[in-house]
Amino acid sequence: MNKISLEDKIFIAGANGMAGQAIKRNFIKNGYKFLFTPNRSELDLFDIQAVKEWFNKNKPTVVVVAAAKVGGIVANSTEPTEFLLENLKIQNNLIETSWRSGVKRLLFLGSSCIYPKFASQPIKEEELLAGKLEKTNQWYAIAKIAGIKLCDALREQYDFDAISLMPTNLYGPGDNYHAEKSHVMASLIRKFYKAKNESLPSVTCWGSGAPLREFLYSDDLGSATIFALENWDPKATNAPKDDNGSPLTFLNVGTGYEIKIKDLAYKIANLIKYNGDILWDSNKPDGTPRKILNCKKLKQLGWEPKTTLEEGIINSIKNYQKQFNLKIN
Repeated sequence: MNKISLEDKIFIAGANGMAGQAIKRNFIKNGYKFLFTPNRSELDLFDIQAVKEWFNKNKPTVVVVAAAKVGGIVANSTEPTEFLLENLKIQNNLIETSWRSGVKRLLFLGSSCIYPKFASQPIKEEELLAGKLEKTNQWYAIAKIAGIKLCDALREQYDFDAISLMPTNLYGPGDNYHAEKSHVMASLIRKFYKAKNESLPSVTCWGSGAPLREFLYSDDLGSATIFALENWDPKATNAPKDDNGSPLTFLNVGTGYEIKIKDLAYKIANLIKYNGDILWDSNKPDGTPRKILNCKKLKQLGWEPKTTLEEGIINSIKNYQKQFNLKIN
């Protein structure tokens, strides 16, 4: 029996972001019709009073917290205050108001950044708080950890049905292609597209290219979100448990496939048909040396990703062209 129904009034906070767009597409694909997707001008998530009034007026029964301030190494390093404060405000306002408003089910989207820099690989859920964070994204990670723990506290003390998903590195339609504030996948697509169109002799990428990363296509996260809301009950006897036998309230979402950043760069260059030189600036930080999630627990419930890395990159390149009305020379 599904934990949510097609009759539920579902609020997707952050529905205009990459993750939110994918979640909305998957809700529609699965027949859900009562979706609330207010934009920033319609609902200021930083304003607790505005959030309370919106909930009181619209009375959502299911809430997905996909709203967040996100970015790559540069953005995290140059805006630590904003990454901590803005994410804390958004999630606290949404989670607390959902609980006080009687929402029956909430899903909070975290990030694989929550895990220690040198966590055992592939990273199991039990690695949370087992070591020091990666400094280049610690502010974002701390905010996300606070969101997970707030959901846990409300479940433990008030029996509020809040669950969380920890996606690995996301990419796909609606990604942020800012020159300095984007994540690695979007940044590489932008760099090689520009180099191809302008016939540049070389492209310089950050770091050594040695780190290993796992990537999840956004629509696969969208399907995992609906799957978890419909099927995952942490109280069920067959629900995923940690190494001590205690029920888990947050689960990893990934593909189980990792690739070196250097190999990813060559793959993107080949798909865009860029034939110039690829250079590496080792003065720039690499970040965590390896990060791949152990997603066995969610897969044991019955969910699997469907998009291969190459398929996802091809779709992302097409969406990049469409988003900026571009063509390859």
